[in-house]
Amino acid sequence: MANSELQQLLLQSYQGVLSTHSQHLQGYPFGSVVPFCLDYQGRVIILISELAQHTKNLKVDKRCSLLVFAEGDDIQAAARLTIIADATPVAQHEVETIAQRYYRYFPQSKDFHNIHDFSFWVLQPVKYRYIGGFGKIHWAEPQTLANPFNAETETDMVEHMNQDHADALPLYAKLANIVANNVTISMTGIDSLGFHLRIGEKIIYISFPQAVNSPQQVRQTLVELLKIARQTGN
Repeated sequence: MANSELQQLLLQSYQGVLSTHSQHLQGYPFGSVVPFCLDYQGRVIILISELAQHTKNLKVDKRCSLLVFAEGDDIQAAARLTIIADATPVAQHEVETIAQRYYRYFPQSKDFHNIHDFSFWVLQPVKYRYIGGFGKIHWAEPQTLANPFNAETETDMVEHMNQDHADALPLYAKLANIVANNVTISMTGIDSLGFHLRIGEKIIYISFPQAVNSPQQVRQTLVELLKIARQTGN
């Protein structure tokens, strides 16, 4: 399996099916849909209610799995990834940093996190099961998708793009064949392999042509991608 395919699928996903061990019906799995984003170590972060069944399940048994899959007309042919993991509450000293990144991906979450009884949990990966198509079915060890940019650096870059270059964001969306007219669009995150855009209620991932490791490289690459997007529109 090409690790890059697994990484790309995880980066392109922002929702999945969380399976936990039911405490109400002992011995049965319990599936629920959850949105998620990655933290700065590349781990899945979820925000879940204390009243939810999956939260009650995880408090008794931390073992779980998260299934994510690519969009497509044929679900059987679409790439998918099952993350076998141990779920634990995010450490208190990390909550603020995690929350600020999560809010960018899911702005409405800020209200019910602050007002209602929701908390952040992190999925510590134990094993991956990746299916990428015929002949591409593998178990894989947990992989590092760590973001080379710390929270402050990423936030500065994202805010700069949203405040000073908002007119460029719809052009970037064109690279994913998405026309973002008359819809709210914002950049939500940047890592070494690309960046996320939130277009209305949808989140997309735009890959960089090559990995970057500094804000200067990010700027250069974004300028190059903007030129490509403008040429595409001509």
